[in-house]
Amino acid sequence: MVVKEIQEYAQIRTKARAYLCFILSRNINEHIQGGIEQLLIKIDRLKNSLPQAEVIYVLNGTGTQIIDNISDTETLNGKGKGEDRSNRAYFYRTRKEHRCILTDPYPSLISNQLVVTTTFPIYDEANQLLYVICVDIKLRDILYMIHPTSVDSAFGMVSKTVYASFAVALFAVALLFFFKGISSFLVFGTNFNAIDVNEMFKSTILLTLSLAIIDLTKAIFEEEVLGREKQESEGHAHQTMVRFLGSIIIALSIEALMLVFKFAITDPQHLLPAVYLIGAVTALIIGLSIYLNAIKEKRKDTGCNKES
Repeated sequence: MVVKEIQEYAQIRTKARAYLCFILSRNINEHIQGGIEQLLIKIDRLKNSLPQAEVIYVLNGTGTQIIDNISDTETLNGKGKGEDRSNRAYFYRTRKEHRCILTDPYPSLISNQLVVTTTFPIYDEANQLLYVICVDIKLRDILYMIHPTSVDSAFGMVSKTVYASFAVALFAVALLFFFKGISSFLVFGTNFNAIDVNEMFKSTILLTLSLAIIDLTKAIFEEEVLGREKQESEGHAHQTMVRFLGSIIIALSIEALMLVFKFAITDPQHLLPAVYLIGAVTALIIGLSIYLNAIKEKRKDTGCNKES
C-alpha cells in the first residue's frame, strides 16, 4: 500500500502544509522572547494541539538539536539532543525559504517507517534564525488527518472490499464465458466434418468477451484493491477506464471481423450491419485518442503551472 499512500499524499500535500503551518503558527510565534524556557512552554501547547506528532524537537540556527525528542513513543522520547541535523533537507529548505515547510515522505532512521517533517523557523529581532521547530508525523497519520478516506481508513477498507467483490464476480463471469466458449466446439471432438461454423463464431465471441472481462478485472484488482501505482493524479488518465474502453474496443473489433467473415460465407446481405459495427469501433478509437490527447495537454498545462 506504500505506493498508493505516497500518491494520496501528493494529492493532499498543499492542504496538509497549510493545516500544519497554521497549527504551528497558532502555537508558536515567528519571533519569540524569553529564551528556550518560553519556547518549551509553547512546544507543550503544540504537542497538545497536534497529538498525531510522532516526534517534536528543536534545532538551533546552525542545525544542531538543542533539546531531547518529545514523543509519546518510549523508544523515541528523550533522545537526539546534540545531534547535527544541518545536512537534513528540511533544515536547509527552512533556512533558505524563511518559512514553514513540509517535506516529502522519507524513511525514519529510528522507527523505520515513512514519515514527513514540517518545520517552523523562529527569528530574533534582527531577523537572525534562532530556532527551527521540527515535527515528524507518520505518513499514514497525516493521511488520516487530511484525507479521511485514505486507503486504511474505515471507508477505504469498505471501498477495497466492494471493489474486491466486484472483481471476484467479474472473474466468475469471465470463467463462465470461457468454459462456455470452450465447450461449444469441444462437443464436436475429432469429427471435424461436423463442426458448425456458426458455433465457432459464437465460441470466438465468448472467448473474446472473457478476455476483455479478465483484463478489466485485473486492472480493478491491481489499482483499487492492491493499490499498485496508477496514473490517477492531476493530468493523468484513469487507467481503469482506459483499459476498460480498450478491452471493449478489442472485443468489438474481433466480433466485427467475425461477423464480416460469417456474413460473407452465410448471408452476404447482412454485411452492411457488420460494416456499421466497424465504423462504431473506429469512432470509439477516435474518441479514446481525443480523450488521451486532452489528458496529455492538461498534464502539460498543470506541469507549467506548478513550475511557475
